[in-house]
Amino acid sequence: MKRTTLILILLALGLGGFVYFHEIRGSTQREEVKKNQQQIFSFSADDVQSLSVKTKDTTLNLERSGKPEPPKWVIKSPISEPANDAIISYLMDLLVKGKSEKTVSTPPNQLSEFGLDQPQATIDIQLKNQQNHKLILGKPNFNNSFLYAQVDPNDTNNGNNQENTQVLLVSKDFANAVNRELSEWKEAGKEAGENSQSQPLPGLPEPTPTNGQ
Repeated sequence: MKRTTLILILLALGLGGFVYFHEIRGSTQREEVKKNQQQIFSFSADDVQSLSVKTKDTTLNLERSGKPEPPKWVIKSPISEPANDAIISYLMDLLVKGKSEKTVSTPPNQLSEFGLDQPQATIDIQLKNQQNHKLILGKPNFNNSFLYAQVDPNDTNNGNNQENTQVLLVSKDFANAVNRELSEWKEAGKEAGENSQSQPLPGLPEPTPTNGQ
């Protein structure tokens, strides 16, 4: 066999190996990653009637106003005021479009390892069809890139505490969406407007006397 022919065969084999590992194996791995990225919830934003956000500091109850004009959401407790639609939309977008990066099956007595025995936040969702869902947010994972979470724990365990429960890895944006001051949940500009109304206008200065008067 000529040396040139041998070189061409080796090059062809090398190219074939590259295509196999990059395209075929790579495609398989990408498909596996896609399969691991499961949708957290299957409802749409319009399906949601009310939300309850419980953090270590407070419990916030929100309800859809039912009016076509903004604000589309109102705070029911701990105060009764129009809500900040942009803040609610940010949280709603995460609930509707959010995906879990990975799911781990673990015994219920090990939930403390994921911060789910004393969660940083719990989100209760009530749909217009009276169905209820729950998202429990635990602590960050080992490299602080995701949060451990639990979805609809009662449905997952079917009331059996001996069965393993599913722990998900979800975006850290959930923590940013719920860990807010109460003032941030209020309708934008409302608090500033109230303050300006409650403060009296400053008195006008006396005119400066001129010569000859």
